[in-house]
Amino acid sequence: MVVEDYLEKVRHGQEPTTSFDTLTDREREILKLVAEGYTNREIAETLFISVKTVETHKTNIMEKLNLHKRAELVRYAIRKGLLQVDFDEGME
Repeated sequence: MVVEDYLEKVRHGQEPTTSFDTLTDREREILKLVAEGYTNREIAETLFISVKTVETHKTNIMEKLNLHKRAELVRYAIRKGLLQVDFDEGME
């Protein structure tokens, strides 16, 4: 039944949503800043919101993506292309 439902949605042009698609614009913005190494306080100051709001957004992001650690958020952001990694930098 699940496969049939999926195929039916695809036939009608309704692509299934990914976990990333469920993130709000603000959550994506915070995910990117977390991945770039900013602290919760720095993110709060940059976005003019409270640290508690940043923590709430981060918790929601982790729940939606089923991630449990900050490092997992960074790896996820890299895979999604939100963060560019230059492995040659500093290796001279």
